[in-house]
Amino acid sequence: MTRASDLIATEHRLGAHNYKPLDVVLTRGEGVHVWDTEGKRYLDCLSAYSAVNQGHCHPKIREAMIEQAGKLTLTSRAFRNDQLAHLYEELAALTGSHKILPMNSGAEAVETAIKAVRKWGYEVKGVAENQAEIIVCADNFHGRTMGIVGFSTDPDARTGFGPFAPGFRVVPFGDLKAFEAAITPNTVAALIEPIQGEAGVIIPPKGYLPGVRALCTQHNVTLILDEIQTGLGRTGKLLAEEHEGIEADVTLIGKALSGGFYPVSAVLSNSEVLGVLKPGQHGSTFGGNPLACAVARAALKVLTEEGMIENSARMGERFLEGLRSIRSNVVKEVRGRGLMLAIELDPAAGGARPYCYQLKDRGLLAKDTHEHTIRLAPPLIITPDQVDWAVEQIAAVL
Repeated sequence: MTRASDLIATEHRLGAHNYKPLDVVLTRGEGVHVWDTEGKRYLDCLSAYSAVNQGHCHPKIREAMIEQAGKLTLTSRAFRNDQLAHLYEELAALTGSHKILPMNSGAEAVETAIKAVRKWGYEVKGVAENQAEIIVCADNFHGRTMGIVGFSTDPDARTGFGPFAPGFRVVPFGDLKAFEAAITPNTVAALIEPIQGEAGVIIPPKGYLPGVRALCTQHNVTLILDEIQTGLGRTGKLLAEEHEGIEADVTLIGKALSGGFYPVSAVLSNSEVLGVLKPGQHGSTFGGNPLACAVARAALKVLTEEGMIENSARMGERFLEGLRSIRSNVVKEVRGRGLMLAIELDPAAGGARPYCYQLKDRGLLAKDTHEHTIRLAPPLIITPDQVDWAVEQIAAVL
């Protein structure tokens, strides 16, 4: 067996250094646990950034994937397949969407929405050609493509990659007055994360999202909610927007849409926005392929039928309560909704990464974000005993 240190050295020698992972080499996963090459078991408290909400290698999703892989994997959208219509039906029934456009990655779903709302702005709202504006929030994370990094406020994401496409107005997240002030006759959409994940699980003030929804309705602006990380049960509801009692015009989902087996994302919309796209104007060779559709159907089925969303709400409350009971002078704030949680450390603590390594040594995998924050997002199947064990390890380290 190749030693972990040799695998890490090979990665370092041959791979682009665009990631800085913790030095643990994983070889197997089941449920909430993963194992490294030495056979040590860990509780996964990242869930591949919420892509494995259903747990690692869920047997029913795996079964669907294997079965479909033996029949038909890809036709491109030049021809039809027998899985896509079923996925449309099931997603529409679950989310109330009128139109659905399947893609592969979350970033592709974001790019798709940007293209569609701009076209809607010109053809339906009547904005002058090439004048469309989209409002986005500071500290956003919507992906890594050229279109997206152009409206990022993270220097690491932006620096050295310009020139960028115009047409985006950045406002502070959670500031309703700033949002209202940014609206012009050329504003076609607002693109917002209901909870900012990469920024450190930043939850907006109560009333912010309903206020944004009302302003968008008032000014005929399309509200796009990026639920790629917050959606599909992560926050204790199917979609995070449900906590605020609002409905987006366009909702973006991905990550857990496949339970971690395959890249699948989707743009969920009303007919008006996606209706502007005509044949040949947008697409993807792999988007909506039969393997992706079969996997997504199984992933949605287990998520809903096995009570994972309700468990996320219950275990999230337990986890949050446990974390808030920890007495430590290095903790600045604990926040979260459902099983999307964060511990922000005092800057004097010397950064979150050393604490993540200490947690790793105790058998818990979590990841630092924005230098001082430990982000926690275990699979939605976590049990009370596992939550309590995790809190014990975190308390000991802090």
